[in-house]
Amino acid sequence: MSRFTVLGASPDPDSAFTQATRHAAQVLAENSGLDQPHIVDLAELSPLLLSADPPEAVRAARDAVAASEVVMVASPQVHGSYTGLLKVFLDQLPELALAHAVAVPLAAVADLGSGRGIEEDLRLLLSELGAWVPEPALLLSRPELHTPAAVVAAWAEIVAPQVREALAVRA
Repeated sequence: MSRFTVLGASPDPDSAFTQATRHAAQVLAENSGLDQPHIVDLAELSPLLLSADPPEAVRAARDAVAASEVVMVASPQVHGSYTGLLKVFLDQLPELALAHAVAVPLAAVADLGSGRGIEEDLRLLLSELGAWVPEPALLLSRPELHTPAAVVAAWAEIVAPQVREALAVRA
């Protein structure tokens, strides 16, 4: 089993996006042989993220992400890219903080035709932190957020073997 953290960057902790993210994480864990996911919800940490002296909750979240072998990074698309919450949090990680990790991007987009931009942005961001990023990212259109099971299952069939293989190589 491998340590698995979900980094959720929705500003709304009770959104359909958050529920779809948790479902996708569970399916990925089951299909990849990962531990049950530890959830880091940036909506809960948002008032603390810009503190000059970050409180223990923010430090613990950073440590959890940095210590994970697999990190699912989930953000709704905002103005064509990922949320500011995600940017602020990841900017606080040290250089190459995810060099030992597989990072799995997930995004909710208004329509799938406009989703390639956020996928590329997340892939580049996570790669800059040193992570290996499997393809494809999980993109969910806003209508799919309420019933994501079929899309998530199809995506997991492609990505789970890549995650297992990457973890085996790193072992």
